[in-house]
Amino acid sequence: MKRTLRAAGAAVILAAGGVIAYAGQTSTANAAVALNNSDVAANLWNWNWNSVAKACTEQLGPAGYGAVQVAPPAESVSLATSDSGAHPWWEVYQPVSYGLTSRLGNRAQFGAMVTACHNAGVRVYVDAVINHMAGANNTLTTTYGGSTFNPRGYTYPAVPYGYDDFHHPNDGYCADDDGVIDDWNNVAEVQNCELLSLSDLKTQSGTVRSKIAAYLNDLIGLGVDGFRVDAAKHVAKADFAAILSQLNPTTAEGRAPYIAQEIFTGASNSELQPAAFTANGDVLGFSYAMGLKNQFNNGTLSQLANVGSWGLDATSAQTAAMVTNHDLERDGTTLRYQDGTRYTLANYFLLAHPYGQPFVYDGFTFNTSSTGQSPPATSSGFVSDTNCTNGAWQCITQSTGVKGMVGWRNATASATTVSDFTATAQNVIGFRRGSLGWIGINGSGSASTATYPTGLANGTYCDVITGGATSTGCAGTSITVTGGSASVTIPANSAVAIHVNAKSGGGTTTPPTTPPTTGPTTPPTTPPTSNPAGVAVTFNVNATTTLGTDVFVVGNAAALGNWNPAAAVPLSASGYPVWSGTVNLPAGTALEYKYIKKDAAGNVTWETNANRTATVGTSPLTFNNTWNVASAGATSVTFNVTATTTAGTNVYVVGSIPELGNWAPASAVSLSSAGYPTWSRAVTVPQNTSFQYKYIKKDAAGNVTWESGSNRSYSTGTATTYSANDTWR
Repeated sequence: MKRTLRAAGAAVILAAGGVIAYAGQTSTANAAVALNNSDVAANLWNWNWNSVAKACTEQLGPAGYGAVQVAPPAESVSLATSDSGAHPWWEVYQPVSYGLTSRLGNRAQFGAMVTACHNAGVRVYVDAVINHMAGANNTLTTTYGGSTFNPRGYTYPAVPYGYDDFHHPNDGYCADDDGVIDDWNNVAEVQNCELLSLSDLKTQSGTVRSKIAAYLNDLIGLGVDGFRVDAAKHVAKADFAAILSQLNPTTAEGRAPYIAQEIFTGASNSELQPAAFTANGDVLGFSYAMGLKNQFNNGTLSQLANVGSWGLDATSAQTAAMVTNHDLERDGTTLRYQDGTRYTLANYFLLAHPYGQPFVYDGFTFNTSSTGQSPPATSSGFVSDTNCTNGAWQCITQSTGVKGMVGWRNATASATTVSDFTATAQNVIGFRRGSLGWIGINGSGSASTATYPTGLANGTYCDVITGGATSTGCAGTSITVTGGSASVTIPANSAVAIHVNAKSGGGTTTPPTTPPTTGPTTPPTTPPTSNPAGVAVTFNVNATTTLGTDVFVVGNAAALGNWNPAAAVPLSASGYPVWSGTVNLPAGTALEYKYIKKDAAGNVTWETNANRTATVGTSPLTFNNTWNVASAGATSVTFNVTATTTAGTNVYVVGSIPELGNWAPASAVSLSSAGYPTWSRAVTVPQNTSFQYKYIKKDAAGNVTWESGSNRSYSTGTATTYSANDTWR
């Protein structure tokens, strides 16, 4: 999880050695927040900016979504009449300028939405229309921002674009008399002629490329983290690559924006198939969505075991996977909300299966006989606020089961393959993701009971389909795992899902380091003579990471993987930058261990210090470590601060050394409120070290408040423990 600093309004000084420190602050700063470490995106199509901001703050962020995709934000035509009625949805795909006054809101509302989503930990991906401008066949030239344009003259002065910035019949690019795509397997025609009479931009032109890049960079400057590129199939790959080369890094994470390209499947020409475009970014998973419809409609969920053999558009790592989107639900080629439980179950599978980056779709309800109709809007076409209770909008992204499955996917992210795929009937399946989570899906009309290998440690778990994204208590059905397996009743047309981070009573259950056998699961009839649970050993390590990288503990005991990185124990990032986990080890163990990091590609980075050593006695142990800080040269400083807070606000310590986040609020160390109003945490730091620090408060929205006054100072020597006792000021 890459944390970055966006402390607007903070007083910044350059400390000795070039470390950025923060002088005393008394106001709340719009500081950096930790963006959710999740590959799940919610596609809130044609929701206005205020509604997206509200969804991020109240629903998506708390549920753990990593991103939200929004509809095109550029100024577009405003059609009081059309063959689809007043203000059809496709207005937003006919831009007239790159200004941000649209039927979804204005520039200020868009910027506020991006900030709200970031504060909730959610990235923002924009649907970018860069292949074309508003159609040359338009007879109405009214717009949402008041810009003028001449469709037949190919002039869009607000950009500005003129006649020579577009393709035309027989212009040396579009070798076609009417200038409209007729041959969908002819590369030059598909990429240089008009799609549905939309004015096709001449992306071979350096001037056009620069204007497109300037538009995208404007969005990036407002905080946008990526783009769903509309009609990318109709832009030459080299042209789009040249545009991408001009884009700035994202402001929140300092990296290239995420790209998902709309490349509709079906061309026989390999140059126009989705896989041919992956050098420029991911592609939308059209074939995957169509395959899901086939299996769920046919009642053949058992065939979901063979996803990899479906002849999909691209590899998992190159696919933005989905059940549907705004085009597909309207032409009926995929499942859609009208399909009821089949649609819901397909979304659960989308989130459970490791293929692709999942995009969960929510648009608005529509009449299948009038698929061009407007979203709920004023008479002037401005889209109304989303209301998830009046039946006008689709809101599956906010449903208990889907939010529960977002948490399930996040918890199982490091297990990249499916194991023990079990079909107890043609339409009833179950599978696990390593030792981190199990799901069962029942597409039949009757409840189904069977025993499944779950891979999870013994215990009672919470079904997140009925309980949602909860980590304390059991709001949903309880599932008991014994010997790695569970007898589960899956209701008709429903699902059951459990994972390592949703256990009855709260907390995280450490998964077994090797998968259980699939044999008999009957427990022994007599208790064992020794205590197999052993001694609880808790590992806490202060370790900063980048997006997609997780921390594990590995060592010389079987429960720690016997030094095998593939069997290392995953640690929870819930207290980031402190990663934590508890493992039961036999009493009397002469323990050696280290921490490792694994990125999304499975690459392993070991600590460079010597093996850490300890002896496990008969009482529980807790190790507080810091990445690459050897135990022999480390000491512990317990920070205690008396600070009162309101509900949802927590206290952190941040300072001038890496162990305290290098002054970055997003990497500050969270303090425990167990002794409220005193907040405490022991932090491992190097011996003989001087540093500065301060306390901060973060509310539920991620807003940061710094304590006032000058930076606090502290120095360690060679003692094994130290304590700092402070009062918030």
